[in-house]
Order: sequence, then C-alpha cells, then structure tokens
Amino acid sequence: MTGQEPRSYLSALLGQGVRPSLTPELHEREAQRHRLRYVYKTVDLDDRRTAPERLRELLDHAVELGFDGLNVTHPVKQAMVSLVDRVSREVAAIGALNTVVIRGGETAGHNTDVTGFGTAFRAGLPDAPLDSVVLLGAGGAGTAVGHALAGLGARHLVVHDPDASRAERLVASVRGLDKDLVVETVAASGLATAVSTATGVVNATPVGMAAHPGTPLPPDLLTPSLWVADIVYRPLLTELLGEAAARGCRTLNGAGMAVHQAADAFELFTGRPAHRDAMLRDFDQMVATEVALGTPRERNN
Repeated sequence: MTGQEPRSYLSALLGQGVRPSLTPELHEREAQRHRLRYVYKTVDLDDRRTAPERLRELLDHAVELGFDGLNVTHPVKQAMVSLVDRVSREVAAIGALNTVVIRGGETAGHNTDVTGFGTAFRAGLPDAPLDSVVLLGAGGAGTAVGHALAGLGARHLVVHDPDASRAERLVASVRGLDKDLVVETVAASGLATAVSTATGVVNATPVGMAAHPGTPLPPDLLTPSLWVADIVYRPLLTELLGEAAARGCRTLNGAGMAVHQAADAFELFTGRPAHRDAMLRDFDQMVATEVALGTPRERNN
C-alpha cells in the first residue's frame, strides 16, 4: 500500500434482520486476499431507527466515525436516497440504493443490485433470449432487476406484483431507458398468457425463501423453451428452480447476484478489483456450512 491509501477500512450493513447476513464475511474474506485490514459490522435496526431522522443520525455518525461505506437493505433502501449527498444514475431512476460510499465527509448512493444481477445473468445465462421477460415482484430488488434487464437488452418486460401500484411505479421507472423496450404490468389473471409467450421468467419476490415456501407462479406454466432465474439464495435450489429444471428449463440461482453485488460494493469501498471467482467459492463454502449445520439463515442479504 502507498502512503496515500487508507491503513484500514470500516464498513457496515444497515437493515432489519441483518445479523445472519453472509455479506460481512464475503467482504472480510476478500479483504484478506488483498492483505487489507477491513472490519465489516452489522447494524440491526428496530422500527424506531428506520425513521428518516434516525437514519440521518446514523449516516452522520458513520461519516464522523470514519466509515468508508455502508450497505443498506430492507426496509430502508428507499428512505436513504434523500439522505445522501449525491446518487448514481441507477439510484436516481430506481429511487432505492443499497450502497453508500463515504469519501472526504461526503456520501454517494449506488445500487449494486442492478449491476450484480446484470453480471450474474451474463455469466450464468450468457445467450438467453430476452425477447419477452416476465418479472415477478416489484419491490426494491425487483425494481433493480427490472433496470438490469433493460440494460441487458430486454425487448419486452411484463411486471407482476400483488400490489398493482408498486408494479406501475416499476414500469414508470423503466419506461424511457430504451426507446425499443416495451414494458407493462400484468394482473394475476393474465400471468398464464404472459408466461406462455415469454422467453424467460425472473422471481424477485420472497416466495421460495425458507420462511416463505412455495412457488410464485403455478409450475405447470413452465415449459422447456423458458429460462428461469430466481434471486432467492436461501435456499439456492428454490421450489421454482427445482420445478423449472424438472421441466427442462435453463435456470439461474441467486448466488451470482448475491456475490456480484457484494463484489461491486467492495470495489466501491476500497478501489480494489474483487476476486469474483474466489468470492463465489467463498459463498458456496459458507452456504454449504449452513446446510451441514442445519441452520439456514432466512434473510436474503
């Protein structure tokens, strides 16, 4: 390290239910490969500390205490946007951030969920057709995935969410990113038709997690011509992916997005290139340890 570089790094994850997160260990293991002193903490927020004024206090304290960066997750991805000094193009369009870089007393918001999904998709389904994609879920993660799909070149994006207004907000945020992209919402009653004409499906809902078993759409809608991606990684083999694979679909699990969003945040915090293959191996090892111990963690952070 040169005299111009920090002697150590300090970062944290803010959100609810974050203590079991794999993100701190992913960052710290990667820092060891760079021979960096790096501490990553978790800050579990109770309901009182999710109010904007309390988040402002936490952000101010992080700046004062010399933090280099923060990751942000449910339920404060949207609330943090107005609190940072500046935001990336993705954050401005989406209205949600998951990463805050702190430099020289200033804060900058980024969304590595967008870049994380995009990188994972290109690596895991490099030649998958994007003529028409059905996106299930329009929350913070779903919106990030929608923007990533637009960036990947999707031609037709059909969004479904039980909250119709949330789906409309996602559509409004994506519309205009590409003049050739057609984007629309679909109600539950129209899902079967939408999937029948789609080339791919992405699950960005919590359905499939350990605490939310099941599939986000009827498995009999899946046909071999579809590719199916799931951003859930606890468990890695969700019911949706299992049903899809059994029907001959190409599949993509949530590991890639989880690792690449962490790698992107690490690079933003440190300016060092992440060893992504090694981080993927770390992730596989950590998940395998959870399974062996019989203590799968529920939060998908």
